[in-house]
Amino acid sequence: MLRKALLLASPLLSLGACPFGGEQGVLPDGHPAVAQETYAAALGDLDLDLVRSDLKALFLNSQDHWPADLGNYAPFFVRLTWHCTGTYRSSDGRGGCEGGRQRFEPERSWADNTNLDKARALLWPVKARYGDAISWGDLMVLAGTTAIESMGGPVLGFCAGRLDDKDGSESIELGPSEEQEAVAPCVLNGTCVSPLGSTTVGLIYVNPEGPMGNPIPAESALQVRDSFGRMGMNDSETVALIGGGHAFGKVHGACPAGAGPSPKEDPLNPYPGLCGTGKGKDTFTSGFEGPWTTTPNQWSNLYFNDLLNNDWEVHVGPGGHHQWRIPNATGPMAGIMRLTTDISLLHDPAGIYQKIVKEFAADPAKFDNAFANAWYKLASRDMGPALRCLGQVAAPPFPWHPSLPARSSEFPPAWPQVKASLKEMARGYSTPIFPADVFSGQSYYGGLFLQLAWRCASTFRQTDYRGGCNGARIRFSPEKDWPANAEFVGVLKVLDDVKARFGDALSWSDLIILAGTVAVEEAGGLPMSFCGGRTDATDGSGSELLTPRLSPGPGTDLAFLVDGMKVMGVTRREFVALVGGGHTLGQMHASRSGFISGPWTSSPSRFNNEYFTNLLTEVYQEVSVQSGEKKYKALGKELFMFKTDLFLKADPEFRIHVEEFALDNQAFLESYRAAWTKLVRSDRFDDPTGKLCEKDPVEEVAAASEVQAGKSKMGLSIAEVNLSESEDSDSQSSMFTSRMGMWMMTVCVTLGFLWACVSQLRRLNFLWAPERGGLSEPMLDA
Repeated sequence: MLRKALLLASPLLSLGACPFGGEQGVLPDGHPAVAQETYAAALGDLDLDLVRSDLKALFLNSQDHWPADLGNYAPFFVRLTWHCTGTYRSSDGRGGCEGGRQRFEPERSWADNTNLDKARALLWPVKARYGDAISWGDLMVLAGTTAIESMGGPVLGFCAGRLDDKDGSESIELGPSEEQEAVAPCVLNGTCVSPLGSTTVGLIYVNPEGPMGNPIPAESALQVRDSFGRMGMNDSETVALIGGGHAFGKVHGACPAGAGPSPKEDPLNPYPGLCGTGKGKDTFTSGFEGPWTTTPNQWSNLYFNDLLNNDWEVHVGPGGHHQWRIPNATGPMAGIMRLTTDISLLHDPAGIYQKIVKEFAADPAKFDNAFANAWYKLASRDMGPALRCLGQVAAPPFPWHPSLPARSSEFPPAWPQVKASLKEMARGYSTPIFPADVFSGQSYYGGLFLQLAWRCASTFRQTDYRGGCNGARIRFSPEKDWPANAEFVGVLKVLDDVKARFGDALSWSDLIILAGTVAVEEAGGLPMSFCGGRTDATDGSGSELLTPRLSPGPGTDLAFLVDGMKVMGVTRREFVALVGGGHTLGQMHASRSGFISGPWTSSPSRFNNEYFTNLLTEVYQEVSVQSGEKKYKALGKELFMFKTDLFLKADPEFRIHVEEFALDNQAFLESYRAAWTKLVRSDRFDDPTGKLCEKDPVEEVAAASEVQAGKSKMGLSIAEVNLSESEDSDSQSSMFTSRMGMWMMTVCVTLGFLWACVSQLRRLNFLWAPERGGLSEPMLDA
């Protein structure tokens, strides 16, 4: 009914594009261009062998607009794939080829990606043939992997399932950008350190000419180890990738004139080449010139044998850069070259690279195995758990994959009983093992339960699908030793009784998330669905890279707060709701916050929007604490805030949500429920779409018992039954609300003032509610 009214009011209005539509309508920046819900199915129907055949035909079809070296494009596509996947860095999980962002700024204009626009153009006919059945990210990785195979190289398989982004916004922090400088500054480009992955912004790893352009192999070896290490590669993998990648193709630097303007500088004619014709023998890409081996279109370990069995001297090549050659060489050997980074493998101060080079030169099979494994890791590590891979994948999962044991055979436990036990413990219960907070004379664990679950879940990184509470690694080092987690060892002891009561049927990870969920519901939050089935890790491995990015410590500033939010994969609105909810229940504790204990609100055992009203109305003064952290106390009141809390008020893009939630408790409760459900399910996968909880039959709806029978008539699914109490109005009030809402919506559409009307429409409970399955029409059937 309402949909028809809206369409009649404005034929041009897209219901999905309403500004209050949340996740509907115009896709936000970075949202996959290929729908998550459909890509897995489309890819499953795709004949990848047919795609490979098309790629192999493309490799041998040299075209005049960009001729292939020696008639074969395969080495060109190895470079394309390497430079797409090689952007990954382990510090924050950013980079990699998922998203296919090499097509966009800033990556497409990096110096290391010069002329790769031609490689993507050559791929377009293949992409056009298969359309959305294969993403750009998958196609670019498949192209390089197939290229290696076509030249006789070893491959383990192909992990498909990358979802394309619609822009390059997820690469902004890779640089160069203001955002990168804020969270990962580089004082002198060429000497960049972690958290950046490369030593030089705009290059994939290091300067191949040597540190700061100086051809000093021993110093270059140190940079090679450092940079590859930041990207998760050990010494053997590093040498295998360099030798395997450089078994193919050549570098291009026909003259010193350069490649010409980048796509950012001249999008209509990028990299025209300023040497002669600019293509073929006149190509300028990196400024170096020549092949690494005498068989650049064929797999071999010649790279290592030639490196060991010849002397090498530095000289300035035709492109004007330092490179290395064999002195007085004749015949085919006179044409091969090495970069300073290649020569560095013979000058490792630690002596490790030299040993590996000799092993690979003497044992081709060992090299084959090492390269195949390292290439698969290079191409797949940004995909997260192995179960996200589709297509022909290597099995079993490798140690570098984040993985968990199988679900217990005793699963599931009796969820209503688990929930009842947690509810009893949340309020009015305390144990000497770890005493509860006391508010208004009543013991209260609810805040600690919620903070435990929040800390456990907020380790999730949507950048590379690591972290989250699945596995409950917060029980082990390093997570349990993080300062922000100091008290949770005690909270886990409180939960021991519940865990013991239900045994192996109940995992720690399910227990932690359900405890936080129950704490919110018990304190007045909206009923929330719960998706069980998490399993427990046996140790803390996998958490080494997940050091908290949202810690309220003294070094945290607004840029790091925003960066942590992005890595976690939540929007600003979701983040404000989550932080506000987490700081609504319970209090700060001296053991964590430095000789200050106290709540954020005057009702720390009630879940409401007081946190936001306090944030906007109270005057907070800085309080010095011995730990060095900054805490803030409300003037004349025993209410406290972290510095990170005050950022939500100070930053205008956060503040708009703070203001909305301060004015509208229902908006906060609904937003929190949606954000919490999203966060705690973010680490649940069964394919790249990450929709396990929508498909898994073990879902337990925690609020089902609280839903009135009449609501089932509204056509809601079991996961959508958690509606607010405001929908239980009598029929006359509901009909009035419906008519009033339709009238206001028509006026808003007609006048174009949709945003101005959002607040009033929300008060009428007349908004697009994605979590409810569509537009809310309160009791129209009453």
